[in-house]
Amino acid sequence: MDRGSYTDARTPWEDADWRAEALTWLDTQLAEVGVEETGPRRVRLRPWSVIVRVEAARPVWFKANPPGSAFEPALMARLAELVPEHVLTPYAVDVGRAWSLSPDGGGLLRDVERTAETWETLLSQYAELQRKLADHVDELIGLGVPDARLAKLPDIFDRAVTANQTLTAEQREVLHKLRPQLVDWCAELATFGIPDTLDHADLHENQVFACDRFTFFDWGDATVSHAFCSLLVPLQRIGTDHARLRDAYLAPWTDDGHALADLRRAAHLAWRLGPLGRAASWGRLFPGAYNTPIGDAGIAEALLGLLEPARI
Repeated sequence: MDRGSYTDARTPWEDADWRAEALTWLDTQLAEVGVEETGPRRVRLRPWSVIVRVEAARPVWFKANPPGSAFEPALMARLAELVPEHVLTPYAVDVGRAWSLSPDGGGLLRDVERTAETWETLLSQYAELQRKLADHVDELIGLGVPDARLAKLPDIFDRAVTANQTLTAEQREVLHKLRPQLVDWCAELATFGIPDTLDHADLHENQVFACDRFTFFDWGDATVSHAFCSLLVPLQRIGTDHARLRDAYLAPWTDDGHALADLRRAAHLAWRLGPLGRAASWGRLFPGAYNTPIGDAGIAEALLGLLEPARI
């Protein structure tokens, strides 16, 4: 049983009835797919997911989402129809119970050598995925993907700051003073005409398979937001070559006639707004996962990230 550093977190796995129901569903789906198990199952429990790895010639993964990311199975299934070249096709999903069964995608990006050229190719392909999905945002929101489009970001900011119990009075005051500037960022960003689309919101080397192609997975933190908000996490994680990698990501967007200088300005603004997506993800834990407000602390940290200057 792998609990990582979250040894005290409670998940549905501790409920014997839930566990039996989930394993029965898993067994049924494995039989339908024709998977022959070759070893013991491995269970990984986190405050935001229950995962069972099934050993087979090609391993299989069961995942259960909490209510805050219950949209993920439906989103996975639809992405497999809209952009199959960029994602995994699940073997089965249970939308009502937020369960999914997916094939293994091969080696993770974290386990291979990552050069600047690797990231250039990955970010360019991710931009193409986003461009293809821009015409489907209403459908994605209808599947339950949280709506964080530009026009909604000031209200999302207000609710997050007001509800948070971790922020100090001084921090809350500083964030309130930031609000007019945040509204201006949203207004200016909208003038560039870049569409809202799917934002993975946690795109890094642990969320991408790198076998014969780059395959993006783990969409539980996703939102529908400004496309360029996706740049925050990968560029923070990479740490170097920000301008080069930003431009590799932006290159596909020039096909719509946008000037690169305008796209760079838009990316700068989107970086400033990106922490709102990270704040939203901390609200997607299993109910009662902790007695202490770990999610609240994560939201506070993300909100304070709005005060940091953009690196692009």
